[in-house]
Amino acid sequence: MESNYSKLYAGSFIVVQLITQHLEKEGITAIVKDETESARLAGFGTSTYGFQELYVNASEKTKAEAIVARTLAQF
Repeated sequence: MESNYSKLYAGSFIVVQLITQHLEKEGITAIVKDETESARLAGFGTSTYGFQELYVNASEKTKAEAIVARTLAQF
């Protein structure tokens, strides 16, 4: 199955949440994939606690990458 979404960022859930807030301010909706939470709900354990992936629509990726760069520059 083909997807119109592209991976934008992967890292700490804290940073992902901050980036997501900045994207939403610009009208970009992101999808957060959290394997840790999925595994927990299924009854499995994982060693990557707090690691999330952020996806955006491919048509918004260029604009979103600029927002990620600005957000990460704050650190």
